[in-house]
Amino acid sequence: MIFLMLMRCRLLLFLLCMLCACNRPHNVNVAFYYWKTNYKTTAVEQGYLQQLKVRNLYVRIIDVYRDAQSGAAVPVSPVTFSAALPDSINIVPVVFIVNNILRSAGKPELNSLAAKISTFVNGKVKQAGKQGYHELQIDCDWTATTRDNYFYLLKELARQPALKGIRLSATLRLHQLKNLKRNGVPPVSRVMLMCYNMGNLRKYGNQNSILDMVELKKYADQNVGSYSLPMDVGFPLFSWAVVFRDKQYAGISKRVKITNLQNKKQFIFIGKNMYRALDNLPEYGLLRNDEVRWEDAETGDLNKLAGYLSPLIKTDSLNLIYFHLDEDILKKYTPQQLRETAEILR
Repeated sequence: MIFLMLMRCRLLLFLLCMLCACNRPHNVNVAFYYWKTNYKTTAVEQGYLQQLKVRNLYVRIIDVYRDAQSGAAVPVSPVTFSAALPDSINIVPVVFIVNNILRSAGKPELNSLAAKISTFVNGKVKQAGKQGYHELQIDCDWTATTRDNYFYLLKELARQPALKGIRLSATLRLHQLKNLKRNGVPPVSRVMLMCYNMGNLRKYGNQNSILDMVELKKYADQNVGSYSLPMDVGFPLFSWAVVFRDKQYAGISKRVKITNLQNKKQFIFIGKNMYRALDNLPEYGLLRNDEVRWEDAETGDLNKLAGYLSPLIKTDSLNLIYFHLDEDILKKYTPQQLRETAEILR
């Protein structure tokens, strides 16, 4: 009898520990991406950084493409700094690498690319007014066919003398998360799960390709908690107008805003998030009967996303990185709303 009671107590203690572990709060640090080619923040943007107590700003430093003529990997659209980052904020440089660079690259080219990236990043960090940085993030939509070359490049970056003591992180898209046996886990210190651009942008219909909880659950449900690396998360703040002509994808219009779509003299609302042009609208690059799907991330959607992910993430401390720091984008959200989303994630 004593033995049975002891076993029951141990079982109860085990279940209690498991329950506490499942509901263990996270230490969530709010951060932002900065994805413009010129760094110069406005008073509004600075206010968000201060009110949300942001310590890290993830700044896109450069895109790396393959030059069509020379075939070499080349830097594209490097950021310039018209102002220095505040002393209270650390810079986390981000380098975007186009996946097709990796398809045919040999090890000598990857070795050279790693050295060039490390040198270029260090130069840009100094231009930002910083003496150093603690993390370098690599952003690449790598696939199973480019995985080996991508992982090799990451290992070479970690070996660079100029990056000694720098933590290496990588972005993680949902398709990269789903099949771990095929896609593998990148050789970095931590990953940032991109919780946006998760649907089929080019598919005609009234879905929201920026943030779709049904799609997210298909990829994340069984994989987030079992992932072997510490995980940060990126949440979307942006919106866009997706254009369809004769029900075929025609691109994203940067000139169309939601206020334009609500002009009943120019557009007719045809259901959910879909609008149809009533006439040719050259100021927007639209023709009569073009259909526009407005996609965004409402505060309620962000809160649902945070509530879904919170019990799945096992990392004690994580960064919630909003994409991205831009006054026009931020107008839709108050600092308090963004803070509440972070609280739900905790």
